[in-house]
Amino acid sequence: MAHQRNLRKGRFSRPGDFTFITTGTKGKDPVFSDTTAATIILDCLKWLNDQSRIHLIAAVVMPDHIHFVARLLNTTLPSLMHSLKSFTANRINERLGRVGPLWEPQYYDHAVRSEDELRECVRYCLENPARKGLIKDFKAYPHWYCVYEV
Repeated sequence: MAHQRNLRKGRFSRPGDFTFITTGTKGKDPVFSDTTAATIILDCLKWLNDQSRIHLIAAVVMPDHIHFVARLLNTTLPSLMHSLKSFTANRINERLGRVGPLWEPQYYDHAVRSEDELRECVRYCLENPARKGLIKDFKAYPHWYCVYEV
């Protein structure tokens, strides 16, 4: 996308902000149907949490995209996404014997402004596999995380 940087003009992220993020694989390739790939994504998000770059609230890894809700701590959104995409692309390509780009360069982010909105974003993440018809109850889906008891 020639003008994708223009989409970020006037937008900013600050440490302490809750953000809902969605990003997908290049060409909607269902790479994350592979359990190894999905595990790498969740492990990377948990590592970023353990390193105090984010406070991970919820995440789901779908076959061709991910959703997650996190509070930015010691990072900016562009830095976070660069770290996440770079590390996971290298690791997944290595483990699965893939070559070429894994991720689409862009991502969708939404600043979460209230407790009610935070609950809605978490619910949206967790219920995504059921909405997409992959399972009936999200708890049966193997590739999700939530800091809250559900």
